[in-house]
Amino acid sequence: MDEAREKVAAVLGSRTREVVFTSGGTESDNSAIKGVATALKPGGKHVITTAIEHHAIIHSCEEIVEAGYEVTYLPVGSSGVVDPGAVEEAIREDTILVSVMYANNEIGTVQDIAEIARRTHGKAQAMGRDIVVHTDAVQAAGWLSLDVNELDVDMMSLSAHKFHGPKGVGILYVRRGTPFNPLIVGGGQERQRRSGTENVPGIVGTAVALDLREAEREVSFDKVIKLRDMLIEGTLERIPGVRLNGDRSRRLPNNANFSFDGVEGEAVLLGLDFAGICASTQSACSSASIEPSHVLVALGLDADLAVGSLRITLGSDSTEEEIRTTLDVLPDVISRLRDMPSLASTI
Repeated sequence: MDEAREKVAAVLGSRTREVVFTSGGTESDNSAIKGVATALKPGGKHVITTAIEHHAIIHSCEEIVEAGYEVTYLPVGSSGVVDPGAVEEAIREDTILVSVMYANNEIGTVQDIAEIARRTHGKAQAMGRDIVVHTDAVQAAGWLSLDVNELDVDMMSLSAHKFHGPKGVGILYVRRGTPFNPLIVGGGQERQRRSGTENVPGIVGTAVALDLREAEREVSFDKVIKLRDMLIEGTLERIPGVRLNGDRSRRLPNNANFSFDGVEGEAVLLGLDFAGICASTQSACSSASIEPSHVLVALGLDADLAVGSLRITLGSDSTEEEIRTTLDVLPDVISRLRDMPSLASTI
């Protein structure tokens, strides 16, 4: 475990003692929100986040609201980008925490976390108080730099399976001196920050996986971003009535999210599945939901488009042939679905 912690710290640019192992990204997010909120409540009760966060953040914020805290959910533009200036303006005298995700799990939008942290810390210093900056970097791992000093964050959440590590293991970076109360108490493991018997094999696998992904990150980035652009450009050219969700350039190299006029997302998935192509209508962890994506609604999409979205994610082993196959299959699937009579018209 000591060696594993050293590997993770080397990727994060942190001290080994600042690395806490958890059961996954969800626990790391819950721990960050609730741990800071309870530690700093005597000095404030206001938390700032965004309207497009993962449910692990949103539901954690909903829980602390019930306990008397106040949460500001910042809106995003139509491209899904959060304005760092809006974060700064939202800071109040009683603000204790700012949590903004590094890269969105549905539309892949990448936020300027370093600028958000710089503005937040600067305003906190001017007010003579502590404001903790946390980022959910679960989707960014393996694709973007996780250097906590470059990003200037106090806390960061990661999940091992997102960078080909084992499921059921997560990481929470907690900068030295950050006010924090543990979510799980008992045996005092992880330097009193996360009690419970450590999953040693999972932790070792997590550290190895993160180390390997970091070593190949730049090569994978350059390869996959070309395939992503090929997929996006081909889809926009070949299919009428299609919208790319999220910023065109400020997005993860492996993410493409589309909405199609007059087509339900689930039907598109079935058509692609028959052709051996795997995709999702929302984030993979909420793909069973029939509710419109809260992320797409926050972008200003109406309910029909938000339900009819398609998310395609690529990996470092994706190939140009697979993209060509998808571009051959997807237009035909959309065309056939649009030609089918709707249920309402047959009644």
